Amino acid sequence: MSAASDFHPLNLCVLTVSDSRTPDNDTSGDYLVQSLEQAGHRLHARAIVPDDKYRLRALVSAWIADEAVHGILVTGGTGFTGRDSTPEALLPLLDKTMPGFGEMFRALSYEEIGTSTLQSRAFAGLANATFLFALPGSTSACRTGWEKLIQAQLDARTRPCNLANLRPRLRES
Repeated sequence: MSAASDFHPLNLCVLTVSDSRTPDNDTSGDYLVQSLEQAGHRLHARAIVPDDKYRLRALVSAWIADEAVHGILVTGGTGFTGRDSTPEALLPLLDKTMPGFGEMFRALSYEEIGTSTLQSRAFAGLANATFLFALPGSTSACRTGWEKLIQAQLDARTRPCNLANLRPRLRES
């Protein structure tokens, strides 16, 4: 068993939900991949999927079922208009929701974009011992979510507690 102060790299997937993003212009997905790798984690898989709740569910279900995947970072589809359907697609897959993530994200986002944050439906939770974080599609929102919330929680050295150290116990329960 390693010491509590050791870093444990996680295998993470990045999913961009968009009807218009491509590998050439997916700046939010690029930001998340670069950030997770700079933090010492490994990119397990990356995809861009149109805002279609059944295609989203199919891909995320496959990642959740893969025991090698520790977490999923989703960007896009969390807004309040048009075809935004990430919450409708993915919330039913979660075993547990993490209400504090969305609450904290919106509080932090308020400092950046004011009351427009009311339209954010960012959320997080757990499915089959796999963490899932759903962020808005803007690179700025991904930066806020990663730098102010997610990065520290996926680092086993964060005190007093973090999500990374829960992983082995989650599989046992």
